[in-house]
Amino acid sequence: MNLAAELRHQLADKVGSVAWHPAVEAVPRELFLGQAVYRLEPERGWVPVRKDEMTPEQWLTLAYTDETWVTQIDGVMAEDATGPVVILRPTSSSTFPGLVVRMLEAAGIGEDERVLEIGTGTGYSTALMCHRLGQEAVTSIEYDPVIAARAKDAITAAGYAPTLIQGDGLLGYYANAPYDRLIATCSVRTIPPVWVKQVRSGGTITAPMMGWTGGAAFAHLHVEDGGCASGHFLPDDVYFMTARPHLPPSRPTLELGLGSVGDSTLDPAVLKNDTALFVAQLAVPHAQHGWAEDILTLHDVSTGSQADVRPSPTGGWVVHQHGPVRLWDEVAKAITIWQEAGRPHQSGFGLTVTQNEQRVWLGAPDGPSWRLPA
Repeated sequence: MNLAAELRHQLADKVGSVAWHPAVEAVPRELFLGQAVYRLEPERGWVPVRKDEMTPEQWLTLAYTDETWVTQIDGVMAEDATGPVVILRPTSSSTFPGLVVRMLEAAGIGEDERVLEIGTGTGYSTALMCHRLGQEAVTSIEYDPVIAARAKDAITAAGYAPTLIQGDGLLGYYANAPYDRLIATCSVRTIPPVWVKQVRSGGTITAPMMGWTGGAAFAHLHVEDGGCASGHFLPDDVYFMTARPHLPPSRPTLELGLGSVGDSTLDPAVLKNDTALFVAQLAVPHAQHGWAEDILTLHDVSTGSQADVRPSPTGGWVVHQHGPVRLWDEVAKAITIWQEAGRPHQSGFGLTVTQNEQRVWLGAPDGPSWRLPA
């Protein structure tokens, strides 16, 4: 057994599902990394690591580490970088194989099923599905033309020829519908209604979700007759890069202390808990949050409303709120409902999607609910 095959075998043993082991052992991940990747170094930022500056053994070892390798930052591919890149946001990566397989398992993908993948990325997950399901069963869409072309080359080199589309994955792809499974390898703020229309009744949509405060949940929805879909969020904490049209706008610099003054008994540090942040986002879906030392700030881009919450010298917290939406009041109300329900994980919530609205509910569809900005 050569080194690449041995490393693939070792990787397959680490990533869990026996059903996906043959695909992990067969698909050469090194093909999907291109000629370079970015590695984050604390003192230098995102540093390009180039294949031609490593031995073949070192490059293969890197490729088969169960780790995410960033391949593009703010539109610049790693092999095109002239040096370290600081501050800017990663825009494409090869997600670590363990998470890729968890995602495929969560979607419940099985034999003889047709899959629409939103977000081809490097093409590694696409190739895994081709190996298990057959290439004719797989359709994948990538928004970025450079990434789409790179993925097609890598998938072809690996020996597969699925339907590959360069375009807006939020629109899906009607030509090959209906699908048994739709799986998104990018996060979305809301579920595009056209996705529901392109999945057969009884099929599923599996997609990580991320809003403007950074609150995340992992949706697994069952499609019903009439263009509706519903289901609980999954217990997995899964994070993928957000689809570019669903990214939040730039957050402005805020002047603190504006508006009316009040008191709060709720510690704003609760929003450092991932589920609490998700709940706060349900209450104020157009808001973004930040921290100025121990002061929480909230800003709603749709109305210009803002709030800041800081410790009071006499105990508790002082709240300033400005604008038509009293952001902290809405957050505190939602957090109280969640706390009284026993502080459940996101998997204690669910989502119902119709052609008219999308609503997140706590416990059951008739429980407390919040409407998403669909």
